[in-house]
Amino acid sequence: MADFDKKSLISITCSKHLEEMLMDEVEELGYSIELKRTAGIEIEGSLFDCMRLNLMLGLAHRINYLVTEFEARTDKDLYDKVKAIPWEQYISPTGYVTVTSRVEQKGIDNTQFANLRCKDGIVDRIKQRKGARPNSGPRLDGTVVFLFWRHNKVRIFLDTSGESLSRRGYRTNNASAPMQETLARGIVKRSGWDETTPFVNPMCGSGTIAIEAALLALKKPPGILRPHFAFKKILGFDEKAWQRLRATLKSTKPINPLIIATDNDPRAIKAARKNAITAGVDKYIQFEVCDFRQTSLPNQKGTIVINPPYGERLGDTSSLENFYKAIGDYLKKSTAGFRSFIFTGNMSLAKKIGLRSSSKTPFYNSTIECRLLEYEVY
Repeated sequence: MADFDKKSLISITCSKHLEEMLMDEVEELGYSIELKRTAGIEIEGSLFDCMRLNLMLGLAHRINYLVTEFEARTDKDLYDKVKAIPWEQYISPTGYVTVTSRVEQKGIDNTQFANLRCKDGIVDRIKQRKGARPNSGPRLDGTVVFLFWRHNKVRIFLDTSGESLSRRGYRTNNASAPMQETLARGIVKRSGWDETTPFVNPMCGSGTIAIEAALLALKKPPGILRPHFAFKKILGFDEKAWQRLRATLKSTKPINPLIIATDNDPRAIKAARKNAITAGVDKYIQFEVCDFRQTSLPNQKGTIVINPPYGERLGDTSSLENFYKAIGDYLKKSTAGFRSFIFTGNMSLAKKIGLRSSSKTPFYNSTIECRLLEYEVY
């Protein structure tokens, strides 16, 4: 069985432009950053640490635990060296294994071929040692192995997350084009909201930004609702230790700030409310069906974040120009004293707001490069 206390390199992935905030999250948990790279960082820790990180990190996508690294020039080199790894310590012969990868290796044009050769090495080793071989396929509900192969350098990881950590488990009801949970959390954190003053989210859609704001303020572990993590399928996983860890981190603190989420689509508000109930934060969010200009703003100043459509996927850009102008008018007339933010992937439309932004923070929404624009309205 795997030694869950053995230290190794842990690679934590995230979306581009979230690296600095991810570093802050990891350091707040008591870990030291060994390396920062594009879309990820590296630390040292154990498989037990991976369990904790999966549960606690709000900006990460996957937590990968390094098994070994070596050089390989051909697919035969890869197969032979993967087969030499004691996989019987990690994977049950009656289990299920999936290989995912990132491959930039001369002579290997098909990533699926590299995955297949890696998988063959794993299951052939287990069959040789245990007399049976695990099933394999694309599902991420078994043991997941991540192959990184670049310029003859190979790293073999256990992906302890499986499905991306952005899938918290609370978003069962969605409006169109829902925002990824990790992106929503990044926006809330970058806004600088102090978690004690009101947070207002017009055009809330399925409520992801407002829900992530509530989870942050409550200090509720973002992974607490997820039914499955891939580390549960690694031999040596201790269910009792996992439940003890969950119990120590499950408690939340009372919060006072008002969180307001509005949308003019009743279906969106219905979905957002159900998602908030699933996340256990519905009593902290005030939902309203209304045009963004009729959003109830408290007398106490706070933070307002608006995520309007920006044309690439949700509509015709030209038809949105007047809409963005209306957003600018709303900010000028109604939000004085608030820290006001617009999240958009269309800078041409953003110019129609008619205000000069005091900051422009880059993010990626899937493959679309976006900006979080801050406006100071006096």
